[in-house]
Amino acid sequence: MKLTSPAFQHNGKIPSRYTCDDTNINPPLLISNVPPEAKSLVLIMDDPDIPEIAKKNFNVEVWDHWVVFNIPPTVREIEEGKNPPGMLGKNTRGNNTYGGPCPPDREHRYFFKLYALDTMLGLKEGATKKEVEKALERHVLEKTELVGKYERIK
Repeated sequence: MKLTSPAFQHNGKIPSRYTCDDTNINPPLLISNVPPEAKSLVLIMDDPDIPEIAKKNFNVEVWDHWVVFNIPPTVREIEEGKNPPGMLGKNTRGNNTYGGPCPPDREHRYFFKLYALDTMLGLKEGATKKEVEKALERHVLEKTELVGKYERIK
């Protein structure tokens, strides 16, 4: 399984268009080689490089930017600025939306993780990343990730 973006390369710079410094919309993503037995996909975008103050203030170790689950396994493209079909989970800010990169201190890495599952998740809209990750345990057929980097220009 593979996850790519026409907007940036793996480990490349995420264009500011997809960040809090511009339109703050999700980048286009392309999905390929999904296992034929997959029943659903999960997409999680998070940032493990957050400063200690954010960890303390929000009681998190990783900042969750986008959580989408129960995506049909037939989806091959997520259009720029559009959520894929499926259920939206809650990001760290408490919103069921995409929240673009907005690093306060330095360059951060943003992990777009895609999971192919052998089931649909029995969760409600607004589930947290932690709830989604717990529910997908023992159901992952394949996982892939795309990493983008971003640093704000001061």
